[in-house]
Parts: sequence; structure tokens; C-alpha cells
Amino acid sequence: MKKLLGISGLLVFICVFTALLEPNFLNAYNLQNTLRWTALFSLIAIGVSFVIITGGIDLSIGSTIGLVGSLLAHLLTIKGWSIGAALTAVLLVSLGIGLAHGLLITKMRLQPFVVTLCGLLIYRGVARFLTDDQSQGFGNAYEGLRWIATGKITMPFGNLALPFPLVIMAVVGILAAIFLNRTIYGRYLLALGRNETAARYSGINTDAMKIIAYVICSGLAGVAGILFSLNLNSIQPSGLGEFYELYAIAGAVLGGCSLRGGEGSILGVIIGTAVMRVLYNSINILRIPTHWEFAIIGAVILSGVIVDELVKRLAARRRAAK
Repeated sequence: MKKLLGISGLLVFICVFTALLEPNFLNAYNLQNTLRWTALFSLIAIGVSFVIITGGIDLSIGSTIGLVGSLLAHLLTIKGWSIGAALTAVLLVSLGIGLAHGLLITKMRLQPFVVTLCGLLIYRGVARFLTDDQSQGFGNAYEGLRWIATGKITMPFGNLALPFPLVIMAVVGILAAIFLNRTIYGRYLLALGRNETAARYSGINTDAMKIIAYVICSGLAGVAGILFSLNLNSIQPSGLGEFYELYAIAGAVLGGCSLRGGEGSILGVIIGTAVMRVLYNSINILRIPTHWEFAIIGAVILSGVIVDELVKRLAARRRAAK
């Protein structure tokens, strides 16, 4: 709870600070745009949080997004597939990627870093090969499909409109929180991350739990890849999803997921991702030179991790003293 309060306080501080310097930060268009991008990045952050909780990592998320988005546009506009068949195909591809990662890590005993780093390179290359490295788009024929990424839901009170991806993220977040906190499999994942050997001796099928975590991660990356591509409409196979895995991992870590495994909350991950996106938006709306973007974001992430570590050590000392 203290961790959630801390990251929530940081989010509020960034919002208030930016709004005081630039009132346009609070206009309807900017808020809706920020909510939409927060929702999209939260999907992949929720996915990678399951992997991080097991003590693993997935560096291929951005390339999976690039492959799914490029493949979706290619199947619809070039191959002429139906919407249902194309969506099913790209989702199966993303789930298959997660299954492959899980099997290589558990059965071949390869390191997650190596497996997913190779995936980062392979999936990006496959996306560029399939599309001949040409831009892909959906055009006006798929405006109905694009609504799931660009549409808004008007609330019954006032003039507030919520981006539809926010609704998708809320549903996914609730289901993920229930799975992690209210089911035996969620407890298995947390136990696996805290001590894999002890979890195995207690009868937990640790290999199966790892595979599930990677399938969830890549599956949500596939869902996000569909939404990202539909939102952008014009897709560059070499650029779609680039560095997105770093934003997802950063959001998860800021939100309380320990890279050592065994710790994390879905609500914290969503708030951590919101901090990342609001900070990115603040840099742009305050007209800070773009070459400072990564430096500022990196400094904020590092500061948050350092403060979190110091608080943990202080709490441990107090428990030891008692």
C-alpha cells in the first residue's frame, strides 16, 4: 500500500506541475490522448509484469507488436483475408511466440534474456521480410475495425468521453488482478518468483507456471499490437513497437514489480505506466527539447527505483530492530 501511495503521489505531482506551467495539459483532447496511450502501454506492462513476477524478463515485446501490427495490415489489405480470420491469425502468432519462449526457457534451460533478445531480432526481421519493409495501412475500408483503437465512449454525465482502449485495459486489468491475487495459480506465480526451488519442492509445476507467464505476456503484446497498429493506421515494420518493451518494463518496475521476482500488483503496474506516459506527454507539451526525452525519463525511473530500494532497506532494518 505504501508503494502504491508513493507512485500515485509522483503521478499527481507530475500532473499538477505540468498543469501549472501549461494549462493546455488539462484540455479534453490532451487528456483523452494521454489516457489512450496509457491504456495501450498498460496492456503490455501488465503482460510483462507476469514474467517479471516469476523472475524472468521479456525483451521481445516491441518486436512482437511490430510483427503483429504489420502482419494484420498485410493479411487484410494485401492477402484479402476477412477481419475475423486475420485477427485470429495474429493472436495465434502472438500466443505461439509466448509458448515458444516458455518451452525454450523451461525445457532447454535457456536464459530468458537470451531467448527474448533473439526474439527481438527475429520477429522484427520477419515483419520486415513479410512486408518487404514497406509501410502498411488499413485505409478507409476498415474504419469500423479501427474504432476499437480510436473510438470513444461518451459517459452518461457531462461531456466526458473515454477512449475505448481504456475500457479494454480496465477489463484486462481486473481479470489480471483476480488471476494474480484471487486464484491458486497467481499464488503459484508469486511463490515461484520468491523461491523457485522451494516452490518446486512444495509440488508446484514451476515449468508450467513459467510457460503460462510468457504466453500471457506475448498474448497481451499481440492484443496491444492490434490496437497500436489500428490507432496509428500507417505502420512502419522497422519502427512499430521499437523500444516499447523498455517502457513496459519500466512501468512495471515503477509500479512495484521487483526484478528479483515474487512481488508486484496490477494496479501498481497501471499507475507506473501512467507515470511514464504522463511524463512523456509533459516533456512534449512543455516544449522541452526532444533530445532530453530519454535522459529525463531515465533519470525519473532511476530515482524511483533508488527511493524504492532505500525504503525497503529502511523497513528491513526496522523489522530487524524489533
